[in-house]
Amino acid sequence: MAKPSNTSFEVSNALRIIGNNMRVARTRRKIQAAELAQRCGIARKTLYSIEKGEPGSSVGHLFTVLWALGLLDSAKSIADPNNDEHGKILEAAKRKTRIRKTTSTFDNNF
Repeated sequence: MAKPSNTSFEVSNALRIIGNNMRVARTRRKIQAAELAQRCGIARKTLYSIEKGEPGSSVGHLFTVLWALGLLDSAKSIADPNNDEHGKILEAAKRKTRIRKTTSTFDNNF
C-alpha cells in the first residue's frame, strides 16, 4: 500500500508533468532508463520515481537527470526573480515615493 503524501494537488500535478516531460525527453533521445540512471549515478528505481513524479525524489537527482538530458538550462529559470510579476508588484508597493518641491531655475524678473 502506498504511503499517503502531504503534497498538495498542485505540487503533485507539477511533479507528474515534469517527470513525464523527462521521460519523453529520454525516449526521444533513445536512451534506456538503465543507461540514464547509470550516467546520473542513481538507481534505475530512483529514475522511475522521478519520471512518475513521486514527491520523495531528491531535487539533486532530478537536476542531475535534467543535466544528463541536456535540459539543465531550462530548469535554471525556475523562480527567476525577473519572471516574478507578483513579487515585482509587492516590491514596488513597498517603495517610498518622495515628492520633491520643485524650484524654478528661471528668473521671472525679465
